[in-house]
Amino acid sequence: MQLRIVHQTRYHYDPPVVMAQHLAHLTPPSLPGQDVLTHTITITPEGTEPSFSVDAFGNQRCFFMLQAPHAELSVTADSLVSTAAPRPLPDSPSWEEVRENLTYRAGTTYDPAAEFTFASPFVPRHSGFADFARDLFAPDAPVLACAQALMNRIHTDLTYEGGSTAVNTPALEALAQRKGVCQDFAHIMIGCLRSLGLPARYVSGYLLTHPPEGQPRLIGADASHAWVQVHAPGVGWVDFDPTNNHCGRDRPSEEYVTLALGRDFGDVSPLRGVIQGGGNPVLKVSVTVAPPDELAALQVALPPGTHGQKT
Repeated sequence: MQLRIVHQTRYHYDPPVVMAQHLAHLTPPSLPGQDVLTHTITITPEGTEPSFSVDAFGNQRCFFMLQAPHAELSVTADSLVSTAAPRPLPDSPSWEEVRENLTYRAGTTYDPAAEFTFASPFVPRHSGFADFARDLFAPDAPVLACAQALMNRIHTDLTYEGGSTAVNTPALEALAQRKGVCQDFAHIMIGCLRSLGLPARYVSGYLLTHPPEGQPRLIGADASHAWVQVHAPGVGWVDFDPTNNHCGRDRPSEEYVTLALGRDFGDVSPLRGVIQGGGNPVLKVSVTVAPPDELAALQVALPPGTHGQKT
């Protein structure tokens, strides 16, 4: 499957910003089952030449500076990605074996997955998470089967409700109110797994959505998505989406595009920055995910007169 993703972030400031530095995680990587065919980041107004680097988690990131006053900022990432169907869940070791293998002991070999068993700024280790999940982790049960059961519980017991949380709502609060959005569901699942001593990491990306039958696709009406990866020795990282109850190796389905990986949302926020001056910022984000021929028919293109940085 080929998918085109147009992700546009716009800021309006009053009074204008004098100077700004920004860091964007908007470049999807090529991974098993995911090939990036083209990718362009367009920044308006033009600033310094954007620089690209890789962060500690292997994500592509873009840094740019704006050194002249500006009342508006627009950052558009336009990507064409080819995805393959996921592989089914394989057999996996018991969850106790995974936990014990990642428990620190002097003289043992370091496993990089161990760093994803610890608390992170958005996801504490807490007994409330462990209590929510513990009965799903039967003695000697395969770790991936337990993760699938946890994914199903979050999907079933929690209600997806836009606007019920904010970007900084604590995951424990979202669990207590039993509702939230995909970011909350991912943080809750990660918190449950880590609180039981298991490695889990946050995935930001995109998901192809389908308009109601007989209705056209609404350009810009999609959103970025979030899900979870769980590590099993001998298998690697496996994807679980508690929002939609989908899972698989490499991705939950061919309709998913991975953008960035981290401990939690704070590591992979699409755009962050430091500004001097400015005030009353108004943010607008629009995301469109669709087959490229469909967007071509709708004449979706970058705004005229902008500067593209191709990677």
